Amino acid sequence: MTTTKLYEDLSRTVSANVSVYRGQSVALLTQHGKEAPLREVLGAGLGCRIQHVSDYDTDQFGTFTRDIARIGSQLDAARAKARMGMQLSRLSIGLASEGAFGPDPVSFMLPHNLELLLWIDDGLGIEVIATASGHTNFSHKTVPDFKEAKHFAESAGFPEHHLIVRPDDEHHPQFRKDLSTWDAFQEAVDWALSLSLTGKVFIETDMRAFANPTRMLNIRRAAAALVEKLSSLCPACGAPGFAKSGVVRGLPCEDCGQATEQAKADIIACVRCTQQILIDREEQFAAAGNCDYCNP
Repeated sequence: MTTTKLYEDLSRTVSANVSVYRGQSVALLTQHGKEAPLREVLGAGLGCRIQHVSDYDTDQFGTFTRDIARIGSQLDAARAKARMGMQLSRLSIGLASEGAFGPDPVSFMLPHNLELLLWIDDGLGIEVIATASGHTNFSHKTVPDFKEAKHFAESAGFPEHHLIVRPDDEHHPQFRKDLSTWDAFQEAVDWALSLSLTGKVFIETDMRAFANPTRMLNIRRAAAALVEKLSSLCPACGAPGFAKSGVVRGLPCEDCGQATEQAKADIIACVRCTQQILIDREEQFAAAGNCDYCNP
């Protein structure tokens, strides 16, 4: 039996099984409205119960307004949130979401949103990570008056997408957030201008989940990816999360036959034991343009 056939048979078997998390409670620490989409997607896909934990200020893990810096990586922050939620709820399963924003990794021009979901199951001793990335309205602008402020707000999807306003620049310690109406926005711009030493106002998009519908869509996509991973069981130990963990490079060049950096197979591995299989990709050869030998 080929590895591809083995994985296809495994997937069919898994889809026929009842989720191992059906009826189980999962701690989710959030104060930014993530419980609604995660409860909907994970509840439907896994049959679990998302227990919203709210009695902790998650801003202590870092804020998008930069008044509190995030310590460590995106994964570190998600792990800290998940662990705190598990501690407060006394549950053995925890879930956390953490977003990151920056330039698109391909074009380096358009803004990019990477959403990471971390699932921790202390009973099984596993961590499962799922991500989704895509379009975002992440942006900012310094403006001299309300006319330009209004133009930026419209381009950012306001008022559905909330905004943050500061005097002068991004480093000013005072700011107004939770801006979701035109009246509140104009009042905030006037306030910032009254405090500004340069006659300018710094406006930026509010990237908290409840304040940003575009980001919320990416969180839902990450949740769907997590359901898919947790629905795939290891054929050796039965643990959830038997999914792609890496690639094998070395796809031969179509002209010279030398191995390239292009992937030739995907690694499907267990998060608990050493079980893994390789799934060959459909492409048999890499384009000569991707060959270091043909294009030194």
